[in-house]
Amino acid sequence: MIDPRRLRVLRAAADHRTVTAAAAALYLTPSAVSQQLAALEQETGHVLLTRSGKGVRLTAAGEILLEHANEVLAQLERAEAELAAYAGGAAGEVTVAAFATGIAEVLAPAIGRLAESHPGIRVRVRDAEGDESLPLVLDGEADVALAVEYRGAPREGDRRLARVPLYAEPFDAVLDAGHPLGQEPEVALASLAGADWIAPYPGNPCHDMVLLACELAGFEPRLVHSSDDFRAAVALAGAGAGVALVPRSALRGIELKDVVVRPVAGPAAFRRVFAAVRRGAEAHPLIRPVLEALAGAARGLSAPEG
Repeated sequence: MIDPRRLRVLRAAADHRTVTAAAAALYLTPSAVSQQLAALEQETGHVLLTRSGKGVRLTAAGEILLEHANEVLAQLERAEAELAAYAGGAAGEVTVAAFATGIAEVLAPAIGRLAESHPGIRVRVRDAEGDESLPLVLDGEADVALAVEYRGAPREGDRRLARVPLYAEPFDAVLDAGHPLGQEPEVALASLAGADWIAPYPGNPCHDMVLLACELAGFEPRLVHSSDDFRAAVALAGAGAGVALVPRSALRGIELKDVVVRPVAGPAAFRRVFAAVRRGAEAHPLIRPVLEALAGAARGLSAPEG
């Protein structure tokens, strides 16, 4: 009989690709993780992982077992949800990991809605960049992720997660007030090919979006300044240090001093925001109202793509 607790260890090893990182995510020691994986191999009679440099990778047998592990763990989440519903679990705490703009635009209003509709649900907010929240959910450190699409993100069909689309918004060009293109109603990115650029750090999903947008416009941007703080990016643009692409909602509440903000001509880069939970947990009586509140708060935020 396979111990389902060891299936969580297998999935963590597959997600994090090293025993040390998997151990940190599970709050175990590396030796405990190694022991659990060895016991799982003994239970199944198959070699499930192989060493690859400093990391580990799944064997063909490991990949097969991982597929079943995702189903088993999702079913356990459903069982917990149904038991909680049976017990009338309408009171408790839900941890939501979200990026700063998502907190301001969606999560904070959702908390206000929940205070009226489900006063027994307490939301604990954890600030996390758009690419950090999904691992927190998969590792069990958060119940809900407010995340953005990014290169390498789990796809919509990922069997570990259930997703709720929330909104999509364009990136606008931010230029200093004296920029020659500042008088135009919209800006073609190709016309900024020779400019210095301000962009988030590599690893931030918006960094990838800036690179992709410029690539589609036919050039590689000269990244001179780096900041994950959009207020800083706007200030640098206002000082004439470079140009930036900033998600539209992130510009709300920022003093747009010494800058002009223009839509991008033609196909624009879009930030797509969604909520995600561990598959099977979406019906939990504490989590379902949170997802509904997030969807309600996001209604009307999407801009047409095209």
